[in-house]
Amino acid sequence: MTTSLPKLYWKTFIALMALLAITWSVGYIDLGPFKLVFALAIAMAKAVLIMLFFMHIRGGSKLLHFVAVAGVLWLLILLSLVLGDYVTR
Repeated sequence: MTTSLPKLYWKTFIALMALLAITWSVGYIDLGPFKLVFALAIAMAKAVLIMLFFMHIRGGSKLLHFVAVAGVLWLLILLSLVLGDYVTR
């Protein structure tokens, strides 16, 4: 596992704060039905940054990468099942 420099953490923090500001500003712009899509895309970008740098997935072992991908796939499976149930009611 590689050690991360504090500079990298600060850059990640600044990127997260910039994405937070973008998310906050999108709340005041009328994008119609695309507001939710845009907010979710920003939220996914923030989640990726947190996973890569703060959870040390970047620079980790192959097993750690496999477990992270398996977790995301499991989340997608569960969300698709919930969405399927919601659509059919």
